[in-house]
Amino acid sequence: MGTPFRGTDYFKITVLGFALAAVANTMHAIILPLRIQDLVGGELKSTYLGLLTFAGLVIAILVQPIAGAISDRSGFHWGRRRPFILAGIIAALIMLFGLGTADLYVIVFIFWCLMQASLNVAQGPFQAFIPDLVPSGKRGLASGVKNLIEIAGGVALLRLVGNLMSNQPTTSGNSWLWLSLGVLGLVLLAAMLITVLSVRERPGTGISAPFNLSLLYNSFQVRVKGNSGFVLFLISRLLFIMALTTLQSFALYYFQDVVDIVQPAKVTADLITVVGIAMLVVVYPAGRLSDKVGRKPILTACGLLAALGISLIISFPHYNWILFAGALIGIAAGSFLSTNWALATDLIPQEEAGRYLGIANLASAGGSALARLIGPLIDSFNGFGAGTGYSVMLGACFCYFIISSILIWQIRIHGISQSSSSAV
Repeated sequence: MGTPFRGTDYFKITVLGFALAAVANTMHAIILPLRIQDLVGGELKSTYLGLLTFAGLVIAILVQPIAGAISDRSGFHWGRRRPFILAGIIAALIMLFGLGTADLYVIVFIFWCLMQASLNVAQGPFQAFIPDLVPSGKRGLASGVKNLIEIAGGVALLRLVGNLMSNQPTTSGNSWLWLSLGVLGLVLLAAMLITVLSVRERPGTGISAPFNLSLLYNSFQVRVKGNSGFVLFLISRLLFIMALTTLQSFALYYFQDVVDIVQPAKVTADLITVVGIAMLVVVYPAGRLSDKVGRKPILTACGLLAALGISLIISFPHYNWILFAGALIGIAAGSFLSTNWALATDLIPQEEAGRYLGIANLASAGGSALARLIGPLIDSFNGFGAGTGYSVMLGACFCYFIISSILIWQIRIHGISQSSSSAV
């Protein structure tokens, strides 16, 4: 029996999520859209941005479950997960420096893909901390804390980076770009050090299973028989994340081209901050509530509320209405992400937590990747009329949210096994 799981332990096992979310949100919403527009011009910016971020997320899809599976089988003396977190974040910091030096689209493309690989070497093992170390009766709470920390990270640096990147065009090596990347690097480094130095895992006795082709194949294998609920969970999560990512990825261009905002980077930061604050308000109580009333009612309502937010954006494409709709979507997203991750920990085989949660996060990475493929569609439909492509984009998001709710209601949740707490 391990030592009791204390309040500070929730922070220790989730703080890295703050940094990972800060990097993902600021890069995807602010830095990459401005860099791509600067490098390729305006006519095909959505296409090039979509291809870049799609490729990066395909890398994430491939790397994350493999890293999780290898960490499941590792037995380093100081833990199964932390060696991968240390190596992955150090590599990511190197790639972040490379992005600052890049002055061609292809170079940005290469460094971004390598950075995504590095971050997911860390993220796959990191997200197994909850099933590894948290008692099953507290996993809803732990999932709520995890998502609270990640949402806070996603919001915390947006306004700062949005202001920095709005000061002048993002040409290679300019001081505003370097300052923005430097802030992200410091946050990554600090969160990694806290995690590596403060989380206590059970020591192992050495590598118990070397990497081979069989492990590579098995990393992506899901036992469908008797576990159809997990498959429905994956599809539902993928669709919900697709909608959120589509809005995040192309919001800057939408504000610039449809709402005719003079400083789209700042306004995009405003919108995502509103969404993030709304998420922060609900993510913790949603995780707690799901432990009491169940996951499905909350998750079903989330998709419907988010679809309502999309309807408001379509009907009233004005700044204030969009911020109000963003608040509704934020409430839905915060409740969904907290409760949905708790549902994942309910459905997975506990002995393969790292691998299955890596696969679960494939729905996140896969949804994020597929969302980027709408970029060429936006550019194509905009050719038929100003803003037409963005109407198609919003209609697709509405459908994603509705179908996600329908799928959640089909999941059957069986009894959850109890497990003892471990030291942190």
